[in-house]
Amino acid sequence: MSTTIRIEDPIRPVRSTGNNSLGGVFPLRSRSVDRRSIKSSDYEKQDAEDEDSGLRRAGDFKQKQVFSGKMLMWLAYQSVGVIYGDIGTSPLYVFSSTFTAEPSYEDLIGVLSIIIWSLTMMVTVKYTLIILHADNEGEGGTFSTYSLLSRYANISKRDPREASMIKMERHLTGDLYRANQHVRSGIENSKFARGLLKTIGVLAVSMVMSDGVLTPAQSVLGAVQGLTVVKPDISNSIVVGTTCGILILLFLIQPLGTTKLATAFAPIVILWLAFNAGFGIYNLVNFDHAVLKAFNPAYAFMFLARRKTDAWRMLGGVLLAFTGVEALFADLGAFSRRAIQLSWFCYAFPCLLLAYIGQAAFIAHNPGAYSNPFYLSVPPGMLYPSLIVAILAAIVASQAIITATFQLVAQVMKLSYFPQIKVVHTSKIFHGQLFVPIANWLLMLGSVLAAAIANNTTTLGNAYGVCVMFVTFFDTCMVSLAALIVWRFSPWLVFFPWLTIACLDGLYLSSALEKVPDGAWFTLTLSGILTSILILWRFGKEEQWEAEASDRFPTTHLVKKDQDGELRLTSKFGGDTVSIIKGFGIFFDKAGETTPAVFTQFLSKLLAAPEVMVFFHLRPLETPSIPPEDRYSVSRLAIPNCYRLIVRHGYMDEVITPDLGSLVCEQIRDFIIKSAIPMPVREINFEPSSREGATSGDAKTTISSTDGEKGFQDKQEQMTSDLAKLELAFSRQVLYIIGKEQMKVRPGTNIWRKSLLRVFLWMRDNTRTKVANLRVPTDRVVEVGFIKEV
Repeated sequence: MSTTIRIEDPIRPVRSTGNNSLGGVFPLRSRSVDRRSIKSSDYEKQDAEDEDSGLRRAGDFKQKQVFSGKMLMWLAYQSVGVIYGDIGTSPLYVFSSTFTAEPSYEDLIGVLSIIIWSLTMMVTVKYTLIILHADNEGEGGTFSTYSLLSRYANISKRDPREASMIKMERHLTGDLYRANQHVRSGIENSKFARGLLKTIGVLAVSMVMSDGVLTPAQSVLGAVQGLTVVKPDISNSIVVGTTCGILILLFLIQPLGTTKLATAFAPIVILWLAFNAGFGIYNLVNFDHAVLKAFNPAYAFMFLARRKTDAWRMLGGVLLAFTGVEALFADLGAFSRRAIQLSWFCYAFPCLLLAYIGQAAFIAHNPGAYSNPFYLSVPPGMLYPSLIVAILAAIVASQAIITATFQLVAQVMKLSYFPQIKVVHTSKIFHGQLFVPIANWLLMLGSVLAAAIANNTTTLGNAYGVCVMFVTFFDTCMVSLAALIVWRFSPWLVFFPWLTIACLDGLYLSSALEKVPDGAWFTLTLSGILTSILILWRFGKEEQWEAEASDRFPTTHLVKKDQDGELRLTSKFGGDTVSIIKGFGIFFDKAGETTPAVFTQFLSKLLAAPEVMVFFHLRPLETPSIPPEDRYSVSRLAIPNCYRLIVRHGYMDEVITPDLGSLVCEQIRDFIIKSAIPMPVREINFEPSSREGATSGDAKTTISSTDGEKGFQDKQEQMTSDLAKLELAFSRQVLYIIGKEQMKVRPGTNIWRKSLLRVFLWMRDNTRTKVANLRVPTDRVVEVGFIKEV
């Protein structure tokens, strides 16, 4: 006998109320009943709170893109055109930067061995195999690793309005090794440690940006100076002028987007690396294949032991063999880990090894060729083709650092270390490919000035390399912490690799620091300035959040319905009666939860409210477009005729249009109609066993629990009333009510803090979105200004 139980599901779903709703393991006390399943009769008893509408969805969090097959190959092809331009042009100058006189054969083999093992350890093992795994949902760079750590440890404050958009995944203490627990708790409980990690993350961003000013000038100037190979009498003014023109053109084409630029640049870099590999094989076969013994790391150690201090100084030239590796990690968001690994292992790495080995084989027979190793070692008849390709490759070499800068600017904005400026997504397929107009023009200005002032690659070269080594050392430390806190590796498994790689980083860094008096002071100074700006902005934002903390409360703390059915402010806000304004009011809501500050100010100052009110919140997601069925979320708030509308949109979607009022009204109308439809029922069929009391016969039992007829009629009447009020209010007028928060420094603030806050407020006032930019009827816009003290 089968039994069918037909019921309206009385089980209320459970949801997470914290920021950690989609990751990690959490105690039950962090969960609460989802009010969406509460019947209307129950809801009337609980009108002290606003109805929750399931405002947070799994899709609201950034999701890492994963590619395979043809798309992965296509992305790997693009990555060659962007990432390896810098590190790929190093064969032009590594040997000439390392040696100052004709090298002995032993020194040549020793330096070649260091180059081979530096590329292997620093790029292949450290970055390609380890550090690329420390992505933050697909984003790379030192700061993204800091962001990753802040999701797994309480080391960073969050904007309360955006905190629930962060996917927190803190591991339970019992799931960590004891040493890992001490590391995490030590960082969380130490203000100094938290500040140090924050400074390292920001300083790394600033250093990459500083290199973003220097690298284009260095690479393009070096490319144009290559013309002196065929025309030695070319004047320096022509070289500098041509360099500035090419730099301007390079930055003018950046709005085309990463995909188009990478597609155009990839053939140049591929051909360049192929030339290097081919020339390397040619020289290896025709001159001295014995240099292959440099693959034995013993020659590197013997060189360092034999030359001592001189060898240490030469490391400042050797490190140029892997400059650009920091951009490889920072560009991760524009491509993907697998694409970068594929292009490095299958093409770039073997080509570069063959290039250096071939040049060493040639220099072994022609020691004077160290001064210009690439051009002097080309096979007969290949000088002019190689010159053209080398110039083109050097010009596009700076694309890696430019793309990295765009990625990093977007990252620091997400964690409130930089004002919100325009970021353009340039691809519908690859979501992480970005263009930042302001950053682009500032980089162009800085690069042109650097090329014009320095006017030679020697001066620029002296400023190069120090920031790279600082960033690689920071990456080593950050990823080691991620291995302990995020990946939960054994401390012994982390310590020894960290110690080995950190020693390599320190060795190169100490050598690079010798360049500080000769020019590296410039990039360090610029990095310091940028770091100060980023930290200052963050300090100001934290002070702003603290000042705004009192504004975060449910609507029932502001206004309630009295016994006569009129709206009245709560006693905290004066208890006055709120009059009703004819019309449909759309309050722009930045947070998307609790009560918008503009609504609080409007009601408490004007003692008036529109007939129908909507809290309108835009939620941008990092995807090209959101399907209509997933775009809108509507909830009814405790205040009569008050709703909240969440609009999710992708970076290709246009939301704010002149007919915004009609769109909002339509979504509220649909919500009212759907709310009046009886809840769906479900059937459960099961076959009981004899032990559970099965009876003979084919009798069928049906248990039904549905809303009564009266409840259904009440819902229909309520729907009719709500729709009539909505249509009437919309027909009268539509108001777009926008808040404009002004801030001033609190009286009695000490002079140091006051100075910092005044600079922050000046930056804030000059980077805010203007109301005039909104594409809504200007005669329907109401701007409510108010002042907060910080």
